[in-house]
Amino acid sequence: MSFKIAIVGATGNVGREMLNILEERGFPTSEIVPLASRRSAGQEVSYGDKMLKVRALDHYDFSDTDICLMSAGGTISKEWSPKIGAQGCVVIDNSSAWRYDQDVPLIVPEVNPDAIAGFRKKNIIANPNCSTAQLVVALKPLHEKARIKRVVVSTYQSVSGAGKEGMDELFEQTRGVFVADPVTVKKFTKRIAFNVIPHIDVFMEDGYTKEEWKMVAETKKMLDPKIKLTATAVRVPVFIGHSEAVNIEFEQPITADEARDILRDAPGCLVVDKHEDGGYVTPHEAAGDDATYISRIREDITVENGLALWVVSDNLRKGAALNAVQIAELLIGRNLIAPRAQAA
Repeated sequence: MSFKIAIVGATGNVGREMLNILEERGFPTSEIVPLASRRSAGQEVSYGDKMLKVRALDHYDFSDTDICLMSAGGTISKEWSPKIGAQGCVVIDNSSAWRYDQDVPLIVPEVNPDAIAGFRKKNIIANPNCSTAQLVVALKPLHEKARIKRVVVSTYQSVSGAGKEGMDELFEQTRGVFVADPVTVKKFTKRIAFNVIPHIDVFMEDGYTKEEWKMVAETKKMLDPKIKLTATAVRVPVFIGHSEAVNIEFEQPITADEARDILRDAPGCLVVDKHEDGGYVTPHEAAGDDATYISRIREDITVENGLALWVVSDNLRKGAALNAVQIAELLIGRNLIAPRAQAA
């Protein structure tokens, strides 16, 4: 069986990564259709050794398309995902538009695969926020062992999480510093080159930012509504790869050695944890890889039944494109969809 796949936002960072991952993983495609806005129509994107011409979303008919990977932002998704789903095409959306809708499953395949069964209500499946995706991959196997009560997480998020504009701004500002040019702030609220910014997304009334709220709401929806979580989201001058310092309080005892053994066997996790110089993973090593890397596993001496972890992952892959493709693979693997061309 092979499936017709459309990618909305194919010219963006995540869209291009989706194309790479579909090809890398040998996804069973009969046709790949890259879509974007009218101003991007006619551009070419690469898929393996082929170049595909981008079509305009406005003029595309989804009636014979099986899966749409949507990575064009919340506004576009709000408008188009219901229309696409109504044509019988399953939308896997990378924006925040549908994550908190009770009729839309929010899925990380290593964490809550069974929740995918509810996708037919709207023919939409949501991808979580990039910082949440890697976090819950690490939390899930530990929660099954000792039940998590509380999580405190500080993120160190790369500029690629803010799209191409964020990456361009870090590059231009860094260059400006070295050649003594003026440093211009456009995308971020303060200079990002050689700096860190404790602010991602808009501020809410309680003082948290929307990015921090997303981590709370999404962890509760996917893992357990009883988990208490507080987050501080920080933008750092790294191009690709999000890192997180995570402190976890459990209901039951769990040692660092037990946690290492559990995480080594857990799907999607890769433990690199040596108590020596360089015995941990940084975003530089994680870029381009699929795993959620876990290092610095140790007991948190400030609470009973506590652990501290360092979690790193490529935010464009596991945080976005890879997770979306894995959801598509889950649909196919569980025989939840069949190729429409074959059915016809």
